[in-house]
Amino acid sequence: MAEPGGVPYRTSRSLRLIALLAMAAGFLDAYTFLGRGGVFATAQTGNMVLLGVQAAQAQWGEALRHVPPIIAFVVGVWVAETLRQPRVSAALRRPVRAALLLEILVLVLVGLLPSGVSDDLVAVLISFVASVQITSFGMIGHWTFNTTVTTTNLRNAAQAVYGAVVRHDREAGAQARHLWPAIGSFASGALLGGLATVHLGDQAVWVATGLLLVGLAMFWADDRRRGGAGAA
Repeated sequence: MAEPGGVPYRTSRSLRLIALLAMAAGFLDAYTFLGRGGVFATAQTGNMVLLGVQAAQAQWGEALRHVPPIIAFVVGVWVAETLRQPRVSAALRRPVRAALLLEILVLVLVGLLPSGVSDDLVAVLISFVASVQITSFGMIGHWTFNTTVTTTNLRNAAQAVYGAVVRHDREAGAQARHLWPAIGSFASGALLGGLATVHLGDQAVWVATGLLLVGLAMFWADDRRRGGAGAA
């Protein structure tokens, strides 16, 4: 079994997993923005913009609320990079799954936090796991894809459509057929996150946790299908 372009199949680069992770990311952004104080959990561009806009208006308290999620995001990248270090990777055996499991465990912690806990703390925790995800999962087949930020994905998908239609490039056509569904998954996740947050409040985070558990199960299912060899 192979990915598009003939590269060996890897669960961590499959469209179905990446689309699921993108859906979870869109969900979490809607969850923290609507239900956790107007802070973006995964889209640090949004936090940077709001930080600058509110600082320009001398709304220092509101502006500074966007700093901890940005710092947590940086720390999450460092953690994900550590998981990929040769010694750590060898000890864990499956560092990509370990990263996904870490994300799930942190979301479980968020779900178990008592009612009334600081929204800022929740935003920091989710920003941390979002950065672990973005660092650990960045490809669909052999094409780059950002599971938490859509701008670059849209550009790449639009370029792929142009290449397929104007230049009749088959590779570009295959890329477009994979990027656009994943982008749609992110948007669907944001919609689902908004609806769930409105109706479930803080407990909506369990929906995102469920999505990630399904993603983890994909690895195990692929292992069984391939005789336990283990898919990265």
